[in-house]
Order: sequence, then structure tokens, then C-alpha cells
Amino acid sequence: MTNKLYQLMNWPKIEEIIYSECDNPHELLGPHKAGKQTLVQAYFPGAEQAQIVFEGTGQRVELELADEDGFFAALLPRKESEVPAYHYVVKGKDGSESVRGEAYRFAPQITESDMDKFQSGIHYTIYEKLGAHPMTIDGIRGVYFAVWAPNVMRASVVGDFNGWDGRIHQMRRLGDSGIFEIFLPDAKAGDNYKFELKIKGGMTYLKADPYGNAAQLRPETASVVADLDSFVWEDGEFLKGRAGFQTGNAPVSVYEMYLGSFVAPTQEGEASGGYANYREIASQLIPYIKKMGYTHVELMPVMEHPLDGSWGYQVIGYYAPTARYGSPEDFMYFVNELHKAGIGVILDWVPAHFPRDTYGLSNFDGTCLYEHMDPRQGCHPHWGTLIYNYGRPQVSNYLIANALFWVEKFHADGIRMDAVASMLYLDYGKKDGEWVANMYGGKENLEAIEMIKHLNSVMKKRNPGVLSIAEESTAFPRITGALEEDGLGFDLKWNMGFMNDYLGYIRYDPYFRAHHHGELTFSMVYAYSEKFMLVFSHDEVVHGKASLIGKMPGDREQKFANLRLTYAYMMTHPGKKLLFMGQDLAEFDEWNEARPVEWELAQVPEHQGISELVKDLNHLYRTSPELHALDDAPEGFEWVNHISWEECFLTYLRRGAKKDEILVVAANFSGIEKELTIGVPFHGKYKEIFNSDSEKYGGSGIVNGRVKRSKETEWDDRPYSITVKTAPLSLSILKYIPFTAQELAKEKADRADKASPKKKTASHTGDSADKRVAAEKKSTTEKKSAAEKKSTAENKSAAEKKSAAENKSTAENKSAAEKKRTAEKKSAAGKKGIAEKKSAGKKKAVAG
Repeated sequence: MTNKLYQLMNWPKIEEIIYSECDNPHELLGPHKAGKQTLVQAYFPGAEQAQIVFEGTGQRVELELADEDGFFAALLPRKESEVPAYHYVVKGKDGSESVRGEAYRFAPQITESDMDKFQSGIHYTIYEKLGAHPMTIDGIRGVYFAVWAPNVMRASVVGDFNGWDGRIHQMRRLGDSGIFEIFLPDAKAGDNYKFELKIKGGMTYLKADPYGNAAQLRPETASVVADLDSFVWEDGEFLKGRAGFQTGNAPVSVYEMYLGSFVAPTQEGEASGGYANYREIASQLIPYIKKMGYTHVELMPVMEHPLDGSWGYQVIGYYAPTARYGSPEDFMYFVNELHKAGIGVILDWVPAHFPRDTYGLSNFDGTCLYEHMDPRQGCHPHWGTLIYNYGRPQVSNYLIANALFWVEKFHADGIRMDAVASMLYLDYGKKDGEWVANMYGGKENLEAIEMIKHLNSVMKKRNPGVLSIAEESTAFPRITGALEEDGLGFDLKWNMGFMNDYLGYIRYDPYFRAHHHGELTFSMVYAYSEKFMLVFSHDEVVHGKASLIGKMPGDREQKFANLRLTYAYMMTHPGKKLLFMGQDLAEFDEWNEARPVEWELAQVPEHQGISELVKDLNHLYRTSPELHALDDAPEGFEWVNHISWEECFLTYLRRGAKKDEILVVAANFSGIEKELTIGVPFHGKYKEIFNSDSEKYGGSGIVNGRVKRSKETEWDDRPYSITVKTAPLSLSILKYIPFTAQELAKEKADRADKASPKKKTASHTGDSADKRVAAEKKSTTEKKSAAEKKSTAENKSAAEKKSAAENKSTAENKSAAEKKRTAEKKSAAGKKGIAEKKSAGKKKAVAG
């Protein structure tokens, strides 16, 4: 090494790099101005020779070995601005050669503005800055890596491109933001990588990328470089009409599903981990959803997770679709195809907690960066997971940007937030002493509440028409309330109360249901306190709870009847709808992630009947404005009779926006056939358009085949009424059809006929007709006269008999009275004589 070159070297910094403790390697490595020349320094651990090769010309410049550990340097006789693009050819001690790009001559792609917004928690596209992003800088193709790890001494990116050696690509710290970054020409899409972090004290460990867009298939744990900008979307029309398709009172019927259970994997799928590909699933899912009439699918978490048995609810890779079903581009294809078919896609999202896996977010930079340090605040005792520190701006930014990421990058139509109750309450699932109160001494998690409001506010501004749905199981107020009114700003809330109360009620044998009638009707007490989605979700068909049909009481026939009644009641109750996969086939087995849906049940008549029933109910729900047009307004629902608890039936109306849009619903929850008289608001016809007991659905066929004409008989405080037959455990829906003008005219004429005497008119003319009329009049007069005489005689005779009877009765009463008086006189005289004799005897005795 020449003396001049030696003098230009910064040996303390070189030592920092060799010991891999440098947080600003760009200050030393790569090309740097040295007067009118350029000093190039490079570090290739273990190499014994290196050359600079200029692009285009192929000219080579030998680098001098400045340190035997592999630190090289060369002085180029030209200004730094005149140095063309170049790469290195590196020769190892074993004689092997490799080509390395120059990673240390590129400016940061993260600006001061980016850092300021991230530190404030308002960088809503931070996912475009942090993570791994293929890009071209100054004409050089490579991958830009960035990670937030403020408390580490050194951060490096390691992967397939550098032999997983953390000394080679040490990253640059950007100011006091805690962000490290580097651009690697050697990396490309598809490369596996992690971040190697070194903390004070020398401990070094690997972490998966929190913002990584792809990951290895479990059990491997590395992140994978992915290009999310190469896919060509074709769903513009669907996105344009999305708001009208799913917001407000639009009908929403959701098929909740676990991707791994819908399609049994092919041999290729089994070879890649036991699951079918996103593309294969889409090809089979779309025709099924279209046939069954669902509007949306809701996917249990597709974010990368280590454990199959968690069903995706313990997430490691929040920004990566799970590799179980393919690549990010495959998932984009899945969503794109569903949108082209007119089907919405809702994603389950888990911001409440994350697992402790050491390669994930836990203790990320040697400190509790994403979680709380105090276990009373940072741990879920029931789930064994960690709780996010929502009060740290960068952490809340991580979560808010993640929800936006799935909507803006993968075109999700809704985000269903899991376990919201555990976020809202500091004492959720904890005993006294296991939690810390908020600043006001309360149990509400104020920081989580603020994060939720922030997310819903930003989502509505950036992506109007996208649904924000809360799975919240408590009575926390205003979950779907407007943000301006101090609500949380969700569009919908899962109605867990309806699900629990109804399933508790329907489990009883019909004989005992009368005593639990309130569980059936209570949901309408609070139905309009929030905007609800009625759900029979995966949570109710696992862990020994039994499938839905398994919960139904009675023999096999009664179980199916109860299930048909259950689905029909849900579809006619106010609220959006959700049903978990397999339940529309009435699977008796509980769901588990290790098996596909039992599609063979569709060949069994009773199960096929359930499938037909769900299909018809979905169609009826989507095409009947009465069932959705006023779904969140009290005017859309009206009880007719909900107080006959001892008879176990309900009758109610569903109304649309127009006056004549009325459905009458009769639900018989008893075990016997009933004939119900139902009060209706309008005079007209009522046609049965659905009956769960139809033979088509596997029922007994007790239906109302003929149109019902209302009678002017007051019932249920309504001026008119109809009478319908209801089978045991069945529900009937009748549609109001107003009379036509001709029917109204006939109805009016019939009423007039009944109100006045009928007049007979001759149908012939002439004398014979006149004689016949005269004869009829004479006969009528004679009969009337005879009847009057007979009636007079009978009345006279009856009066005489009555008079005689009264005279006789009077005489008898008189005679009896006289006899009574005579007897009383005799009795009095006798008593007087006896008394006189006694008195005389006493006087005589005294005298003697």
C-alpha cells in the first residue's frame, strides 16, 4: 500500500466496520472525494483479492488489501462525479470468484419528511419506505432495505445474496429516526433475507422483516423479497361501484372461510406444504359463491403466521400474504378474480396481540420496542401473546399503515378487526393486580381507543366505501358511532349477543322454550344501538362447541328443521349476515384446519336441502328491499306478536322504503303444527314466498300454497288479519300484494251486495212472467199472514198459560200464609196455657 493511500485511510472507522459495529458505513465505504481523485474502499470478509470492473468498458482496477480481514482500497485518478457505474470481482481464499455490486454509493431513499411523519405516527404509506423494495436507482437495479430498530448498535441485512454474513452489508442509521437503510444491487425479488441486529454488549441475532411483503413457507422463517408493483389489476369497475355495493343498507351476506379448508390440495399443493394455491382456490370458490348467492367472502387471517393451529390469528408477517397458498402475486390474482366476478373480499386483521416467536416482533431491537415492558400492560395471560404499545407513535403507525396496505395494495374491500374488546379494556382476561389503570384510574385503554379512531378516520378519507368491522363482545358504547360524535367509527359490529342468546335458546327442547322466550326476542331491544352484522362464525363450531346442526335438539329430522328455522330467522332479522363455511351444508363434524369441507354431503338429501335453503334465502335477502332497505332504521321492523311466549311463536313485519313493501314473517319455534292468525296493516293479498318446511328443503311440506286474502277482522291491534299454517319448527314469509283496480272494484261491489237487500229482476217479459211474479207475491203474503196468525195464537196461548200459572201460584202462596198464621196462633196459645199453670202451681205452694 502506498503511503498516500495509507494516509487517506480512517483506521478507527475501518476497525468499527471490521468488528461490525458501524452504524454509518456509507461514511467510509464506496467512492469518496479525495482531492481531485476518488478513494474507493470495500470490505469483503475473508477475501484475498478484489478488482473494480467498470460497466460498459470492462476496465479493471486492482484494489489493495489494506487489512488482512478483507478490507480493500484503491485511489482512482478521477473526480467522484466522473466515476462510472462499476461492480467488484472478489476472489476468496479458496480460489472461488464472485461478483458484488457497490452498495455504498447511493443516497437514502427515505427523506426527512418521511422520518418526521413516521416519528409522529402519521406516515400512512410507510410500508413503501420500510421493508424490502425492488427498484432502480441511478440506472442500477437492486433492492432497497430499511428497518426501524432505534436501540441497536448495528443493523445489517443478510440473505441469499451475501452468504448470510452480517459483516458484509452493514446499514446506515438515518439521523435520530431509528431507521437503518441500504440499497443492494446484488439482491433481487425472490431472495430470502433477514435483518441481523447487534445490541450493546455484543449480542447478535436475526429478525424477520416486520414490513416484509413475503415470507418462506413454515417452518422456515426468513422474509422474501417481493415485487408488488408488477401485477396488472383488472377490477376497476368493481372498485368504482364498491361503495354502493356494500355500504349503507346494501345487502351484505358473507361466507366466512379458512382458505386451507375450501379445496383439497392437488399433488403439487401437497408437495408445497399441503395447501392449494390462491389461484386454484379462486377458480373453485367463485362459482360456489355465485351459485349460493353470497355477496362477500371473509378470509380468516392470510397474513403470515408460524402455527397452522392458530388459523392465522397469531401473526408474524403483517405485511406478507402467507406462503401456504402461494406468492403475493397469486393472492392479488385471487382478489382480482373475485372482484371481476362481483364478489367482495373482507380480511380478518389482528392488531390486538402478537406471538412471542423470537424471530418476530418480540424484543425486536433488544428492548420492548413493539410491546410494553411491564408485563401487566404487555402480556395476554390467556393467549400467551404480547400486547402492542399503542401509545408509541411508530407502533400505531405500523398498525394503521398495515390496514391501509391491505386495502390499497391488495384491494381488500373490508377489514374485520379481531378481538377489539381485548384492546378496549386494560383488564381484559386479567385478575386484580395483573393490569395497570389508565391515567384517570379507569380500565379503558385510552391509547388503543385513539389508535382505532385514528385508523377509521384515515380509512374513510383515503378509501371511502371500504368496510371497517369490529368483532367486539361487550357493551362498549358507540362502536359504530360517528367519529364526530365520539364514536369509534366502525361501519359494522359483529352481534355476538344475538349469536349467544339465540344459540342458547335454540338448544332447548321445544317443550322448554317457553321459559326462555326473552333470549329469542332480546336482540331487538338493542338492535338499533349499533349497526350490526349477525354472525354464526367459526368461533361457534370449534373446541367442543359442536357444529350448528350439532347444537340443535331432537332427532335427526328435528335437528334439520331447527337448523332451517335458524337460518331463516337470521335472514329475516335486521342486520348484515355472516355464515361460516361448511355450515351451509349442515356438517355434523366440528371444523378443524386439517380437513377440507365435507363436500360429499351435498349428495345427501337432507344436507342438500339445507344448501338449497341457504341459497334461496341469500337470493331472497338480496332481491327483497323489505329485508335490507331500512335495515338500520327502526321503521324497517315491526313486531306483530312477540308476547305469546307460552306458544313459542313470533310474528313480525319487515318493511321497505315504499309503503307497499311489506313482508309478513311467522316463525313457529314449538314442536307442534299451528294455525296462526296474524294482524296485518293493509287490506290485500299475502302470498307465501318462502317456507322452511318446503319439501324442497327436506321439510314435511306443510306450506301455504294459496294466496291469502286479508279479512276485515281486527287482530293484533291491526285492522285486518290473515290465517296461515305453520309446521313445527318452521318459518314462513308472506309478501303483501295490493289489490288491483279490478279487484278493488269487485271488493267494493261485494261489500255493497252484502250491505243492501238483494233485488230480483225478471229475466223474461210477457203475461206469464207477470202472473208468476203476482203468484209469488200472493204466496209470500199468504205465508206471511199465516205465520203472523200462528205467532199471535202461540203468543196468546203462552200468555194465558203464564197468567193461569201466576194466579195458581198466588193462591197457593196465600193459602200457605194463612196456614202458617193459624199454626203460630195455636203455638202461642199453648205456650200461654202452660205458663199460667206453672204460675198457679207456684202460688199454691207459697200459700201452703
